[in-house]
Amino acid sequence: MSETLELPGYAHVYSGKVRDLYAPLDADGEARDDQVLLVASDRISAFDFILSTPIPDKGKVLTQLSLWWFEQMADLVPNHVVSTDVPDAVAGRAVLVERLDMVPLEAIARAYLTGGGLAEYRETGAVCGVALPDGLVDASKLETPIFTPTSKAEIGDHDEPMTFDEAVVLVGRERADEIRDLTVRILARGNEIAAERGILIADTKVEFGVRAEGTLVLADELLTPDSSRFWPAASWQPGRAQDSYDKQFVRDWLMSPASGWDKSSGEQPPALPDDIVAATRAKYIEAYEALTGRTFA
Repeated sequence: MSETLELPGYAHVYSGKVRDLYAPLDADGEARDDQVLLVASDRISAFDFILSTPIPDKGKVLTQLSLWWFEQMADLVPNHVVSTDVPDAVAGRAVLVERLDMVPLEAIARAYLTGGGLAEYRETGAVCGVALPDGLVDASKLETPIFTPTSKAEIGDHDEPMTFDEAVVLVGRERADEIRDLTVRILARGNEIAAERGILIADTKVEFGVRAEGTLVLADELLTPDSSRFWPAASWQPGRAQDSYDKQFVRDWLMSPASGWDKSSGEQPPALPDDIVAATRAKYIEAYEALTGRTFA
């Protein structure tokens, strides 16, 4: 499903669900080990599948929105961006970034209860070991954002919920405390900013890397429709599924009778119809424009 590009001065090194990595070449044609070109594709994933239908301009939206959010969080934590001066073939959807030692977990914070967190709460009364009050429903606002990490699975595998103690075993107490604190603060800051634009951020996934000297650094993407759930504040109503600006729209279509897909079959989901593609693109752009106040070009 990945698209390997021929980029002069770069060598392809890896493709993930959405992003492709290219190493800059030095004067001798050897790949550098200190930087990487991070290219956001128009691929979209759902339920651990890379869908066969791309969403036009999605890569540009994710990249430009992440860059905007990195600026909003600059006083909280450094980020991995080195330069936005990139080859013309990937202009607008790529950034040159530091090559980091990536933290081996998905750092997730939740301000509202929904999705997989809601399912776990209904079974256990807790999410990733964090006990929650009785009586919460879909889209209930939590008293304070909570940290609910998961494992970082390979393509095709499932991320598994982790308790904080399990995160400590994985990365150490000091680092786990730092990641938990920053992830929750990022979501809280994000909601302060988004609320002024009429948007609620229900939850978000953050990725961190570590520099050689030990500094924790924001990496990958930040507070995008791929990594977060965005809801219009005006229509928020606990107890039901919410309208969204994110890829939940695609998940909902896949789970509807219209798709004809049975999630339990383990088979590749069907191609997205044109109207779902167009509506998804529009939702991503609407989120970008509402949050940044900029017109997407």
